[in-house]
Amino acid sequence: MTDSPAKTGPLAGIMVIELAGIGPGPYAGQLLADMGADVVVIDRPGRSLPKAVDGRGKKSIVLDLKKPEAVEALLKLVANADVLIEGLRPGVTERMGVGPEACHAINPGLIYGRMTGWGQSGPWSQMAGHDINYISMTGVLNAIGKKGQPPVPPLNMVGDFGGGSMFLMTGILAALIERGRTGKGNVVDAAIIDGTHSLMSFVHGMAGVGQWQPKRESNLLDGAAPFYRCYMTADGKFMAVGCIEPQFFAAMMERLPIDAEAFGAQLDFGSWARQHEMLEDVFATKTRDEWEAIFAGTDACVTPVLDYVEAAAHPANAERQAVLQDGRWLHPQIAPRLATQPLATHFEIATKGGDYAAILAEAGLGENDISQLIAAGAVIAN
Repeated sequence: MTDSPAKTGPLAGIMVIELAGIGPGPYAGQLLADMGADVVVIDRPGRSLPKAVDGRGKKSIVLDLKKPEAVEALLKLVANADVLIEGLRPGVTERMGVGPEACHAINPGLIYGRMTGWGQSGPWSQMAGHDINYISMTGVLNAIGKKGQPPVPPLNMVGDFGGGSMFLMTGILAALIERGRTGKGNVVDAAIIDGTHSLMSFVHGMAGVGQWQPKRESNLLDGAAPFYRCYMTADGKFMAVGCIEPQFFAAMMERLPIDAEAFGAQLDFGSWARQHEMLEDVFATKTRDEWEAIFAGTDACVTPVLDYVEAAAHPANAERQAVLQDGRWLHPQIAPRLATQPLATHFEIATKGGDYAAILAEAGLGENDISQLIAAGAVIAN
């Protein structure tokens, strides 16, 4: 990562091998690289998605793992690695000869991170799926959207990246700490469906005390409450209202041209439908920017709904350097922020296969060995 502080981060000195994939695995690799790990992506021959933000701070080598010479080269890298990340269907890396057993025979301290949708075992483990399928099986998807209408997919934030990447990261970091005590590696089975179930802990807790029900748009945080939802403004944009606590609700009402007595009590559930309509009518009288100016600096918990380009430029984000414009890319800043790690000022994105010589040399292969791998088609030189 050129001109970036990531290699001086808390994971400096940790080597990660990432078998190329899409979505949650590469994002987990991005986070590890952001924190200073040396991440080597094992790309596949042929066409693939171009490297983007999730390729930042990484190195790339193209290995044709259908060839035994390429598998042998990968195992040489594994011998010096701390972590391996793979997101293939259960059993695929075993058939390739680079499964956990084969890797641990060479490097007993390796943390072998496995990213799947349905898990390494179970009746659906071999079945295809995507984020929408995984979250549909956890209760998350059913809870999002308007009553009487189809559920709304929350992009792939909840399943792939929330239930997937974040839990893979948690498992890897926990296993690294454990290895520091025992010297032994581990296998992390990070299933998106498992992580997403865990993300539902709050909802299960609310339901357990009688404060949540399965019906969509019937609960405090799913759009049923007039003080926790979005409203359209005069210019067709939106404001997000989130004033749950009574003092924050009062701060909102102080700035709206609504008679408090006519509006009624905040928790008068029978009045919520009418209160929705009153707030819809009021927010429709001004533009989003006008409302933002009215609520700026208050505790009303009322904020503009921005697109990602607007968000990057907004002072609340820009002053924190939350998103960097670096060439053609908008890069989210390294997160979380550690006191010992400076913010990044530039991100270098890996070029597919562009680091093969350096990667193989670090694994102990000489120029003659590398030339033989290229001649055999095991390594694709770019």
